[in-house]
Amino acid sequence: MKKALLLILTTLVVQSCATPQSEINASASEAAKGSLPARDAWQSAVQAGAVQVSWIASFKDPQLTALVEEAVEKNLNLQVASANLDRARALARQAGASLSPTVNLSSNTNRSGGVESSASNTTALNLGLQVSWEADLWGRISSGAAQATLSAQAAEADFLFAQYSIAANTALAYFAAIEAHIQEQNSQETIRLLARTLKIVQAQYDEGVASAQDLALTRSDMAVARERNQALINSKSTGLRSLELLLGRYPSADLVIRQALPALPAPPPAGAPAELLERRPDLVAAERRIAAAFNAVETAKAARLPSLSLTGNLGGASSDLSNLLNPANIAWSLGTSLLAPLIDGGRRLEAVNSANADQQAAIAQYADAALNAFGDVENSLEQGEGLAIRLSALKESEAQARKAYAIAEILHKEGESSLLDLLTVQQRLITAQSSVTSMERASLQQRVGLNLALGGSW
Repeated sequence: MKKALLLILTTLVVQSCATPQSEINASASEAAKGSLPARDAWQSAVQAGAVQVSWIASFKDPQLTALVEEAVEKNLNLQVASANLDRARALARQAGASLSPTVNLSSNTNRSGGVESSASNTTALNLGLQVSWEADLWGRISSGAAQATLSAQAAEADFLFAQYSIAANTALAYFAAIEAHIQEQNSQETIRLLARTLKIVQAQYDEGVASAQDLALTRSDMAVARERNQALINSKSTGLRSLELLLGRYPSADLVIRQALPALPAPPPAGAPAELLERRPDLVAAERRIAAAFNAVETAKAARLPSLSLTGNLGGASSDLSNLLNPANIAWSLGTSLLAPLIDGGRRLEAVNSANADQQAAIAQYADAALNAFGDVENSLEQGEGLAIRLSALKESEAQARKAYAIAEILHKEGESSLLDLLTVQQRLITAQSSVTSMERASLQQRVGLNLALGGSW
């Protein structure tokens, strides 16, 4: 027993040779930071401050909020991601359990006797406890457990980002369906105007005032308008089905949504690029995978070194159940085993090389994800500035078209212009309104994309 205790103490001393977990994590963090070019501010001028939280509420649309909540709860892809997260957590707990001893209970009954009937028969009863524990020499087991825990943390961040993405995609599908509805209404109004125009041009042609070319061009415009209207009807149905799929509903395209786009909210504060690394869940996941890869290297290195196992047995044997636990029938044993790899054909060495390659890949993947995230923010910020200018110009165009239509109405009532002239001006107004609607939807999309790029929680 004394020798066993001495061996355990020796094992604990040897464990101190393992690389501390804090040093491994620090090395991983340093590798992640070192893979990126430094930048203190965004290229575009942005509002300073913390990134917006619960950005869906900024659209002030109760239906949108309700749809996003439903999607996050019932989206099937999220359910898959949730199951993957549960699996990662279970694997982490399983790996952590390797640090604890294993205790098994065994029991068996044996009956023996001679072939002849006169021979005596005997029954032997056995009951025992088996305890085994592998000492964490060189930190191999703890590094493996840390790797599994970090992988679970990466899965948690992946799941969170999946929620953010579902929220954003739900908002985008919602805006697209609303715009399709508005544009369909505009298209139907265009068809009504063209029908009146065609009637006038046909009458003029019959009277010899309009040419055959005028009549053909008007009929062509009508055909194009009808084609566009059908395309918008299909687009609306497609948008509704996309939204229903995100909600986990049957894609029947019968979802009733509002018929007007919400007002454009103010742009969210972006903060600094360095803050993005700690805020965006997908970047957090990538950083956690670097740390997991560093631990995987430590595990592979430790696997090349000796391993020590301790085993113990405690049990009793008797032919009589009542005497099975009698101290006189109970025996114990304690043993150790040391396994030192000598020749394995280079298998363990290549395992280290493979882990090192995975580590470098994780660092490169993190850098790629971070740079793409920076690009998402920069592009979205620049796009926002451009869309604001374009939307302002289109609204001015709509205002002038509306003013022109009001003047045309007065002129027509006073007999100074024809109905055809009035219809032409009215069509220009509808076209201007359609352009504004498209730009408003694009601006709403930009807000959604910017919030997602910044890692803002929905």
